[in-house]
Amino acid sequence: MSNADQAFLWAYDISVDGTIATVDKAAITTPIAPNTYRWVHLQSDESDAEQLLDTLALPSSVADSLMALQTRPRVLPIKEGALIFLRGINANPGADPDDMVSLRLWLTPTLMVTARRQNRRLMSVQDTREMIESGDAPATTAELLVTLLTRIADRIHDKIEDIDEQLAQYETADALNKQDRQQLAMLRRQTAIIRRHLAPQRDALDTLIRLPNLINDSLIFELRDQADRMTRYVEDLDLARERSLVLQDELRNQIADQQGIRMYVLSMITAIFLPLSFLTGVFGMNVAGLPGTEAPDAFTTLMMAMGGIAVVMLIAMLWKRWL
Repeated sequence: MSNADQAFLWAYDISVDGTIATVDKAAITTPIAPNTYRWVHLQSDESDAEQLLDTLALPSSVADSLMALQTRPRVLPIKEGALIFLRGINANPGADPDDMVSLRLWLTPTLMVTARRQNRRLMSVQDTREMIESGDAPATTAELLVTLLTRIADRIHDKIEDIDEQLAQYETADALNKQDRQQLAMLRRQTAIIRRHLAPQRDALDTLIRLPNLINDSLIFELRDQADRMTRYVEDLDLARERSLVLQDELRNQIADQQGIRMYVLSMITAIFLPLSFLTGVFGMNVAGLPGTEAPDAFTTLMMAMGGIAVVMLIAMLWKRWL
């Protein structure tokens, strides 16, 4: 495939009886057979993407939206179809999972066009493609959309389960350290970013349910189930954020307690040695008339007195339960 021919990734013609036919780029402009729909998957940021979309005879507003740089989850009914923007977990090797991948869809009763950007492959799409190639193909574009939504939700579920397990490990740990605090901050950031996309995605699915010309009654229940899953995941992410906040507060309190104990010990030591420092200061003055300067046992007497004062101070602190 040449550099000017990279926007096209794959296409299938799928009939209601489950027959699957691979369609190459040269054949995607051919008429779609009766009782058959076509799924075209492309890369929207390649140089020939606009030309490819023109060959599909899509409305100009749809083509521009499929090539948009930035999108957020939503559903836009346009004429006989709907423009759908979704977000899924980035499961590409070495990718940051909270960097959610955008998927753009154009859906009609006979055509579904999905578009992604370079190096932004959505594994849920790959899962759906493998299912089709195995011979288990949905009968309509609406069923294909619901299948794709299910795969996206499954990947999101796996990520939320991973976050939940990490939080459970921190909650059952005997002690948390500075590295744990950094990991908790990263988890908070992940949950915030994922939730930012899932909340509008839940609303988008609610909008999709209200499109009777695309979604028939037999699929409404499944689509509502996917919308409910998104609602649960948003609630789970809210709970995960609260749990991470509690853990961070506990860690900060633990660090503050440790620092308080250290400062308290230093304060007690300072209190014990304060009168001793006073005595050493007094007897260290180089002035005439200082007592004991001529007595040979004055140093021993002073040291014993200072030791006695330290013992009395220590006993008094223990009696007052300051230590």
